[in-house]
Amino acid sequence: MQDISPMTKAGAFAGFTQQDFDVFGIPGLEPRMEALISRVRPKLEQLGELVAPVLAEQCGEPMFAHVAKHARRTVNPPDDTWVAFAHNRRGYKAHPHFQIGLFGTHLFVQFAMIYEADHKAQFAAQALRRLTELRRHVPAHYVWSGDHTVPGGQPHGEMKRKELEALLQRLRHVKASEVLCGLQIDAGDELLRDGPRLLETIEQTFATLQPLYRMAL
Repeated sequence: MQDISPMTKAGAFAGFTQQDFDVFGIPGLEPRMEALISRVRPKLEQLGELVAPVLAEQCGEPMFAHVAKHARRTVNPPDDTWVAFAHNRRGYKAHPHFQIGLFGTHLFVQFAMIYEADHKAQFAAQALRRLTELRRHVPAHYVWSGDHTVPGGQPHGEMKRKELEALLQRLRHVKASEVLCGLQIDAGDELLRDGPRLLETIEQTFATLQPLYRMAL
């Protein structure tokens, strides 16, 4: 596995500060977008450059970074932003993918099948067949969510088998359904200020989530 850490020894990635998360408290679309573009987007672009090659090695195929532009917004300012990684050069929404992003409260590092994704039913069927294995494999502190637009979710260690099964059954049968799983790091966590450690955590998290990605192929 390629190691991210050598790329960070010269301070290649500095991490995130509280000011990066405070952007989501700025009122108004234009002021918030200006802050996102100047403060946060350069860090997401840098993460895209650093992480894509590592993910490509983990996944065994090229992975391309896609930084959110929020171009369709005309009134409401975004509540989160992210860089997504998918095997498709042109886009990620129709494909299983990985995300690194921010809400005002936390950073998320996760696997995602959002509502536009093709083959959601096939992924859900595979995950349901391997539900016992999946429940053992996912770390207790990882979080499951059924809506990428809402911060938070349910920790894996607190989910009953029937709850996870219901989430996957919904993904299988409901067109607008989603499933996301991964790590959430509180905005105040000192790990976010340490770029090399954060990159190592991202690499480890995506490695842990590889079985979900393979179920989606």
